[in-house]
Amino acid sequence: MSKLSKNSHGNDQIIADFFKKSLKIIIGVVLFLSALYFYINRSKQEVQVIEQSYQSPTILKQETKPPVTHFSEQAEIRGIDFIHNNGATGDRMLPETMGSGVAFFDYDNDGDQDVLFANGTQWPWDKEDSNQTTQQIYENNGKGYFKNVTSELGLNEEFYGTGIAIGDVDKDGFDDVFIAAIGNNRLYMNQSGKKFQESKTVLDCTKDGWSTSSGFFDYDNDGDLDLMVLNYVQWSRELDLAADYKLDGIGRAYGPPNNFPGSYNCLFENQDGQLVDVTHQAGLVVSDKGTNELQGKSLALVFLDVNSDGWQDVMVANDTTKNFVFINQRNKTFKEKGTDFGLAYDASGKATGAMGLDTAHYKNNDDTAITVGNFANEMTSFYVSRSQNNFFTDESVITGIGPQSRLALSFGLFFFDYDLDGRLDFFQTNGHVENDINNVQSAQHYAQKSQLFWNCGIDCERTYVPVDNAGDINQLDLVGRAAAYADIDNDGDLDVVVTQVARKPKLFINESKTGNWIGIRLAGNNSLYNAKIKVYTTSGVQTISYSPTKSYLSQIQKGKIIGLGNDKVTKIVVSYHNGEKSFDQVKLNSWHTISIE
Repeated sequence: MSKLSKNSHGNDQIIADFFKKSLKIIIGVVLFLSALYFYINRSKQEVQVIEQSYQSPTILKQETKPPVTHFSEQAEIRGIDFIHNNGATGDRMLPETMGSGVAFFDYDNDGDQDVLFANGTQWPWDKEDSNQTTQQIYENNGKGYFKNVTSELGLNEEFYGTGIAIGDVDKDGFDDVFIAAIGNNRLYMNQSGKKFQESKTVLDCTKDGWSTSSGFFDYDNDGDLDLMVLNYVQWSRELDLAADYKLDGIGRAYGPPNNFPGSYNCLFENQDGQLVDVTHQAGLVVSDKGTNELQGKSLALVFLDVNSDGWQDVMVANDTTKNFVFINQRNKTFKEKGTDFGLAYDASGKATGAMGLDTAHYKNNDDTAITVGNFANEMTSFYVSRSQNNFFTDESVITGIGPQSRLALSFGLFFFDYDLDGRLDFFQTNGHVENDINNVQSAQHYAQKSQLFWNCGIDCERTYVPVDNAGDINQLDLVGRAAAYADIDNDGDLDVVVTQVARKPKLFINESKTGNWIGIRLAGNNSLYNAKIKVYTTSGVQTISYSPTKSYLSQIQKGKIIGLGNDKVTKIVVSYHNGEKSFDQVKLNSWHTISIE
């Protein structure tokens, strides 16, 4: 009995041990299968993440190199022998640094672009032994070669000229000439392309003013051209000497504008062919609310319809003070709203040393860009408003303009389609204001290279790509100031002129390979400068303002050349205050005149 019980107990122990071992094996198998299942699913998840990352659209964007581009400098070859006189004799007066203006226009209506240069002169206290230097106009022979006709046309007057505006004040079909000045401004009425006669109209709204850029536009939409004239600072020889600005290693130097009181801008309304001062009632005097000091130190202007209400507004570039945006109230008054629209300051909220100015629909859509050329170590501002949302942000860095322009001191600038591919490229000319700046700043030079940027289009990482070598246009060192463009040789592409301080201007002939184009001239007695041209093509819509006022102290040609590349035109629409005209039959590589009466 006792023996049998002992054996039964041993068998039970064997069974129990076997069961424990089996259980451990089962648990191990379950854990292995669980781990395998987790691993397989984890691998699948990782594969899906990699596939999603690979499909990111930003990886597909690539930067395209600009096409081969070449501009050849040919001013003297083509008969332009102008030399700017800034009056400098060593006293270092501030106006001597700012340069003179230039304008392309067809003064005799013969179908080609003539060119006018504003000129300075010696100061009254230095004039005893000086030669006479006057404004200079050159007639185009139709092939891009020029003859000086200043004396014959009656423009050989000696005064300290600065900026130029072109417009048909009396609506006789011939463009008249306004020249801003230090001192009294001048208006010359065109006598049917035979001669210019100085008007007795007083076009100064300040005493002993220093006027700069100017432009014609129709501010009241009554069908004639009114005139806006900018003023820089309150200046005199006594104020300049009293400021006594100096730089270590140089001694007396050209002082910045913050050494001088500000000023305000002028508006002259066209009343039956007479320009009448309406500055104060129009609301153009901007002063600080706390100190009552004038805030304007204005150098450039551009006309645009900021809020898309059909009335022309005005943006003004101010040097070291906030930029102005005068919004047209449609009752012959303006309100200054630069801060509200994001255009008063740069991206860091600071006022810049603003010089040149232009605006364009640079992407062939509703986005509006406004560019401002600034002082050295300040990037060129590139403000963008998306799809007419009426607020601008500075996108200088992301568009590609900013980093390339930081060191340059920029004056004249503009959008233009130099290769006629249907996208607006960008040009700016540069040059310091201090002759000996390199003595105190090794990275700065008095003469600087101009910059040309190619519009790469919407598929590129950066819209604007710098053109490394475009021939003389960005390889010559210039003390650049005013800049303008026109087709001077009637070959369909755009040539460029740049003025310099106390030097000869440079005329850059476009010898680049280009696409197809169409030219559009507007005719009629309505306010042509307020008109907009929309060109509908197979790849988008180009929107162009007809106003010739842009850049710095300058006027471009009125007729517009629109590049097409290989696109086909489907429709052209010209809109203006009193109506709209459209047509769809155009001949490529030729000019078209449209009457908007």
